Amino acid sequence: MKKRPLESIYIHIPFCKEKCHYCAFVSYANRKSFFDDYIDALVCEIIKNLKKYKDVNVKTIYIGGGTPSLPDAKYYEKIFNTINKFIDIAAHAEITIEINPGTVHFAYLKELKSIGFNRLSVGVQSFDQRILDYINRKHNIKDVYNSIVNARQVGFENISIDLIYGLPYQTMEIWQESLQGALGLDINHISTYGLKIEEGTRFYKQHPEELPLEEVNAQMYLECKDFLMQSGFNHYEISNFAKSGFESKHNLSYWHNKEYFGFGAAAHGYVNKIRYSNQVSLEDYIKNPLKKEFCEELSNADIIKEAIILGLRTSDGLNLDEFKADYDFDLIKHYKTVINKYIDYKLLILENDYLKLSPEGFLLSNNVLSEFL
Repeated sequence: MKKRPLESIYIHIPFCKEKCHYCAFVSYANRKSFFDDYIDALVCEIIKNLKKYKDVNVKTIYIGGGTPSLPDAKYYEKIFNTINKFIDIAAHAEITIEINPGTVHFAYLKELKSIGFNRLSVGVQSFDQRILDYINRKHNIKDVYNSIVNARQVGFENISIDLIYGLPYQTMEIWQESLQGALGLDINHISTYGLKIEEGTRFYKQHPEELPLEEVNAQMYLECKDFLMQSGFNHYEISNFAKSGFESKHNLSYWHNKEYFGFGAAAHGYVNKIRYSNQVSLEDYIKNPLKKEFCEELSNADIIKEAIILGLRTSDGLNLDEFKADYDFDLIKHYKTVINKYIDYKLLILENDYLKLSPEGFLLSNNVLSEFL
């Protein structure tokens, strides 16, 4: 089995103004007083890890949250100065930060650009103000347009937005208006996610009103796929659409099952066949940023299963010859029954030595992928 390249870094910034009602990510509201101590702990974790990997050439860095656009840009300058002391960042590395509309202004975006960020992921979620208010997003539609305009003016050419379908009070018409609004921003990448009500969220404790029916959610997904593909976007992964050349390199590294560092509270990483997650508690992480909440060495069988599940999420699917060369594993031989079953159901396609989900298979991907586990 070939060693998977270690080329990516994920950094978690767990701060936000207020918790969105659907959000299950680890984040903490109104903790500005923790910024300095948290960044110091983060830098400590980065130093302790990267000094062991001086030969690594990083091709993607992704800073997520929370709301990473809340802390001052000076903190990111400190983080990047630390990273650069130990490892090389490739000349054309993709360096992404998540921002929320309403938390950024022209000068702040200019600082981010000068530090080295070259890609923005903007948490829009909806272009309907009533829905934004109901799910507790703290921006308005004007903030969305201002954020994109300012980002373009300071030189950001690679901009992605997130949209959610299946939201309370969201009709097909409202969803179509959001898709139209997204196109009006002149952006390169759109991620679309179906609402999931997860334990620990406000919506889990207090079930939201007027949720669309499951069949309506499916129609929204299909409408999104058709609309964006007709508008020049490639549907390159189950939830992701991009204009040619603007696919997320960082996320592709996940889907290609490459290893990556994860730094910060609750961050997950995958290094030397070991999957780990950091402490979730903000206070505990600051006290000891090197302690792990979870750590597991993956067997070859685990790695192969993950490679199948992740690879089939992409529109290209799995190249069978490459898969066999990389993992010394004959996919068709070992999963013949499952593969033939879903080919018969027209949910999988096998052609030109590629195994991939059909358009219908994308819609029912959880059912199909679970059988490979």
